Amino acid sequence: MKTYRTIQGDTWDGIAFSIAGKESFMTQLMNANPDHVEFVIFPAGIILNVPEVPVSMASTLPPWRLEDDE
Repeated sequence: MKTYRTIQGDTWDGIAFSIAGKESFMTQLMNANPDHVEFVIFPAGIILNVPEVPVSMASTLPPWRLEDDE
């Protein structure tokens, strides 16, 4: 499982958007990190587990967010 290290001021929805391109990924992110759900605004240095982004969510990313395979 991938991880994400928080920076001061991160929020669940902001992290979800930066990882998956949608704030709705926040639920999966919180479920993967039950020990940290008490945070609303994160301090720096918290390591979060990042679950796999569902294909349906990943396929809706705009072209500039997709990895270049060339």
